[in-house]
Amino acid sequence: MDVERGKYATSSSTYDEEHNDTGAEHEALLPTSNPNLHKPEVSVDDVHNPSKPSTKRFYSQHKFSFLHLIAAFLIGIFGCAIAQYAVCGPSCFGLKESSSSSSGPGSSGAEEVVLAEPGAGSTQIHAFPPTSPTNAFPSMFPTNVGYPGGTPTGAEPALIATAPQYPIHTGAAQLVKPSRLGGTKSGKGKGDKQDWDLFKHWGNLSPWYSNERGTFGLDSNPETPDTCRVTGLHFLHRHGARYPTAWASFGGPADFAGRLNKVADEWNAKGDLAFMNDWTYKLGEEVLTPFGRQQLYDLGISMRLKYGFLLRNFTETNTIPVFRTESQDRMLHSALNFAIGFFGYPFEGQYQQSITIEADGFNNTLAPYDTCHNARYRPISDRGTWYVEQWANIYLNDTRDRFQSQLKGFELSIEDVYTMQQMCAYETVAIGYSKFCELFTQSEWEGFDYSLDLYFWYNSAFGSPVARVQGAGWIQEFLARLEHEPIESHRFSINSTLDDSEITFPLNQSLYVDATHEVVVLNIITALNLSTLAANGPLPYDHIPDNQSFKVSQLAPFATNIQFQILDCSSPSISSGQQLRVIVNDAPVPLTGIRGCPSQKDGMCPIDTFVKAQKEILDKTSWEWDCFGEYEDLVGVGEEWETVTGDAPRRV
Repeated sequence: MDVERGKYATSSSTYDEEHNDTGAEHEALLPTSNPNLHKPEVSVDDVHNPSKPSTKRFYSQHKFSFLHLIAAFLIGIFGCAIAQYAVCGPSCFGLKESSSSSSGPGSSGAEEVVLAEPGAGSTQIHAFPPTSPTNAFPSMFPTNVGYPGGTPTGAEPALIATAPQYPIHTGAAQLVKPSRLGGTKSGKGKGDKQDWDLFKHWGNLSPWYSNERGTFGLDSNPETPDTCRVTGLHFLHRHGARYPTAWASFGGPADFAGRLNKVADEWNAKGDLAFMNDWTYKLGEEVLTPFGRQQLYDLGISMRLKYGFLLRNFTETNTIPVFRTESQDRMLHSALNFAIGFFGYPFEGQYQQSITIEADGFNNTLAPYDTCHNARYRPISDRGTWYVEQWANIYLNDTRDRFQSQLKGFELSIEDVYTMQQMCAYETVAIGYSKFCELFTQSEWEGFDYSLDLYFWYNSAFGSPVARVQGAGWIQEFLARLEHEPIESHRFSINSTLDDSEITFPLNQSLYVDATHEVVVLNIITALNLSTLAANGPLPYDHIPDNQSFKVSQLAPFATNIQFQILDCSSPSISSGQQLRVIVNDAPVPLTGIRGCPSQKDGMCPIDTFVKAQKEILDKTSWEWDCFGEYEDLVGVGEEWETVTGDAPRRV
């Protein structure tokens, strides 16, 4: 199970990057010596020595008709072919025996076993750009040479307020879905849903998409409600699609590929798995993929079209926005790609990017686990892995048997098969398409999706004993921004050096943008007490519950985003004062789990009510106990202990 941090796992062995001639590899595995089947040659001496019988005379005699000669010629060719095949098999004709006909390594049969290519499972690396390109002369290629032509600007867009309907984000035009699933040519199996979308069933590895109206129980869209106008936006988003993380508690594509490559001379695959015989591992580690960069660029453009009018506030106050991210490569470049989409290139002078450090010992609300001990203590923080293992043994048991019948010489575990599902998602968002996606049925993909719900429910959300305390720091910052007041006490993972300065932590912006990880997004959702999302928890490990209210693919896919809308409303049916809405991937979420917030059709709650209730929750949350308390023995797995609020067990 990939997570956003951890120690490096064993990487796959490296294969020669220059080796591209797979045809040569095939031939290297086959016999290369051919028997000498040529006829004896006639020497010159035989022709000119009168003492020897004259060959010339023999051939000059017409004893056979033309048809005799043709028949003899064809019989000779046929005889040579049979003799060659008997001696060296298909290799004499440049053919390779099908792996499906081999009986596997160690077979005592006469047929030759054709094993996987030597590079199967090896890692391919293509480092770009070169470290010191010989033709790089930056001074001769300036990015601005003057002569820009006309540059008048227009009015800022306000699509959230002016358009008759909200634009829905769906699909991923650059990514290719498999043409079939689990052996069905059409991609649909018996009983499959016709509108089923594979890209929505990869949990946190899904590309983000707009949730349907009513996903979280509100019959409402993100458009500005009647009689209201948007006056501010607090925007929280995750980084874009990335390569696998360096460490995984269950699964892990790099480790699986490395083990395949280590014994490539012992196994071979056939049938649906035949592509693995020369498959190589093409994924890097943790950084954004090209598609991931595009996601954030597109997200930036989308938000400029919806909320560009909020920049008027900055023009009037002669200021520019401050957006926040942290120092990890994928986080920083997600924020910068968002900025290019939102502001355009070049973005210098249009905003300022605050970069907090993600590393051990640094307080950081966007990476709170670095200072919360129990968030990194696996008996407490990694409860979800046990649930995933139990569930995988159920939904992938038959799958493992199906695959094993097509793979000889390498024994697959349930975890290996699970990793092949991970491989599908990671390869698709990295290189655009994955053959692994074709291997699994729709029900097996739904099982995979649920495995990630289990993992994040128990590790990062309502079922985790350290979820609320990790999200509490960001909530405290959020309240300070809503009240336009400095933070009085730094009780959680807040970086006081940055947050005590109105330069690095401004309090009067109409637009805020923070970039973080999916685990932190789920921490924050839990800390907000959006309890409708936990309505059918705790999640069972032996079946998928009906009407599931907590789905990671809806809440925390790649580039997931939450809009915290600030609204002024004039309708007498709406409570007085500014209102707050929480919109997760374009679907409003009810705020009724927050004390005092009404059951309002669009999900609005008065900001004063919201702030008061959140402060009460924070007052009951203990950083010292939840992050450093010794309660390991109280938080077992299974039904030994459960929470649906993300809180640690209280002191006895």
